Amino acid sequence: MDTQTVTLSDAAARRIASIIESEADKHALRVSVEGGGCSGFSYKFDLVEGPEEDDAVITKDDATVLIDSISLVYLAGSEIDFIDNLLGQSFQIQNPNAVASCGCGTSFAI
Repeated sequence: MDTQTVTLSDAAARRIASIIESEADKHALRVSVEGGGCSGFSYKFDLVEGPEEDDAVITKDDATVLIDSISLVYLAGSEIDFIDNLLGQSFQIQNPNAVASCGCGTSFAI
């Protein structure tokens, strides 16, 4: 699958690079999709050392994001963004495949 279908906003790239810089043994942010959550699927974010064999590798500036091949199907066409506002800081995924989502912003349905 074309990894260019998932993009990083400038804000997300800056935040990922900043997080990775402060973690000596971590070099990438893994984004995955898991069953569960209040709408059927949920996003999971983990700091990892490096890619697995089936990972798509997405880079922007000094940021690296890894997505496994199964999660990539659910994330095709998405943009990973980082929001910093009065309600707090969080990574948000603008996913065109999601037909419903919940208020927490980390759960969705297809």
